[in-house]
Amino acid sequence: MNIKIKAVRLSIFSNIALILIKLGAGIMSGAVSILSEAIHSSMDLMAALVAYYSVKVSDTPADDEHPYGHGKFENVSGVVEALLIIVAAVWIIYEAIHKIFADTEIKSLGVSIMVMLISSIVNYFVSGRLSRVAKETGSVAIEADSLHLRTDVYTSAGVAVGLFLIWLTGRRVFDPVAAILVALFILKEAYVLLRKAFLPLLDISWDLHDINRLEKIIAGFHVKFHGLKTRKSGNYRFVEFHIEMPEEMPLAEVHEICDKLEAAVVKEFKQTEISIHPEPVS
Repeated sequence: MNIKIKAVRLSIFSNIALILIKLGAGIMSGAVSILSEAIHSSMDLMAALVAYYSVKVSDTPADDEHPYGHGKFENVSGVVEALLIIVAAVWIIYEAIHKIFADTEIKSLGVSIMVMLISSIVNYFVSGRLSRVAKETGSVAIEADSLHLRTDVYTSAGVAVGLFLIWLTGRRVFDPVAAILVALFILKEAYVLLRKAFLPLLDISWDLHDINRLEKIIAGFHVKFHGLKTRKSGNYRFVEFHIEMPEEMPLAEVHEICDKLEAAVVKEFKQTEISIHPEPVS
């Protein structure tokens, strides 16, 4: 089975389990901060399902309708995930503000704190696994999923601290305050994810660090080059540039140099499609 599919399935199953225990603890305790975390995990589950679909589609080979492949499905997935996070955060803030004035009694604090700590630990290991797969495969969708769960590590821990303060002081205001802080953290996450997923849809170039690495590889072949263009599409990369070759050099030799150059770039940047335009110079 595809390593990316395995990683996303792990995320789906872990989110389902966490939603169930958070809902149970939230209903039992009446804590809006726990219910906000259950909603957060529900958004994560929806995001994981979107990521699962986009990963399967993005790995589909190029065809007549999509000659550059299907990689941008992962970017679209990331945008959808970010918008889902924003909706969840706004809803959490709305409910938390109402809770500040409702002064609802919170029960079963010990169980609730334990549930939040378990959630934080589970998401720590799952997000770590997703992060490693994202780095290995260059998957934008899996990186987005990893970012969601990594945020959950901190938000769940934050809710646990809020509940502990309620237990310590008896002040229930810590519950909605913790929920609002969770929501603000989620909004920050959504902005980072939305920017990262959306910009490649506009065909922006690679980041400067990767471009510098690419230029060093080309320069290592002792050829002059210009017109370098780069872009990303999901976990696929595209490069094109012109190189200057002596006009008396045989075509076969020019082709061999281009092949070696392509191989060197692909070795450094996996899943990269390269277009090299040789230009004769006297």
